[in-house]
Amino acid sequence: MTMNSNAKPLISLRNVRKSFGTFEVLRGIDMDIRKGEVVAIIGPSGSGKSTILRTINGLTPINEGTIRVGDISVSDPKLDPVKLRHRVGMVFQQYNLFPHKSVLENVAMAPIQVLKQPRKQVEERARKLLADMRLPDKASSYPGELSGGQQQRVAIARALCMEPEVILFDEVTAALDPEMVKEVLSAVRKVAEDGMTCILVTHEMGFAREAADHVYFTDKGVIVEHAPPADFFTKASDHRTQEFLSKVL
Repeated sequence: MTMNSNAKPLISLRNVRKSFGTFEVLRGIDMDIRKGEVVAIIGPSGSGKSTILRTINGLTPINEGTIRVGDISVSDPKLDPVKLRHRVGMVFQQYNLFPHKSVLENVAMAPIQVLKQPRKQVEERARKLLADMRLPDKASSYPGELSGGQQQRVAIARALCMEPEVILFDEVTAALDPEMVKEVLSAVRKVAEDGMTCILVTHEMGFAREAADHVYFTDKGVIVEHAPPADFFTKASDHRTQEFLSKVL
């Protein structure tokens, strides 16, 4: 984890606004995330957390403002989505694995098909990632033969196989049984400790406190406050943050 506050941000959001019909989901979001940082976004349901992630990787176009990832302007209408997906990986709440393809095929497919990388090289990388996710013997299994926690770890390996600079984790433990949450969080922690820039939308406050460099609290489409976890969880100043933390801690 790096905390070089002078470094130029890897990801920068400025006055990002997004509406669905008449409902404004994001109302002027500003964020800077530096290379190697682990950032947790927390807040009540419907506060715009997941939409922030989806705008960073171009899945949800914005109405106003700018988003940059390195030298890529995400808000540019002429954006090349392949270039962006190579830089920004995303792991969703639902695993979105292809049921008719093996675990190895699921992990290796995008670099082979989208980035046109050689199959042999990609499959070697995929096997190593499965081992890192503590699934070395599951390469030839199918998603339906795995537990939810194992499927989510395959989804993390799949995101890593694109060799991104950033991974966005969108409530990756929300659909899991409690005993599987721990194994997935430890996989996310490994990704973070290996130096990957990570942005997590999470309900796991203990994890945010331990693993994040910085915590953002969103409510009704705005960032209410943000700070390093040591300050955030003990000295929150806004009454909305205090009220939220009193319910979840």
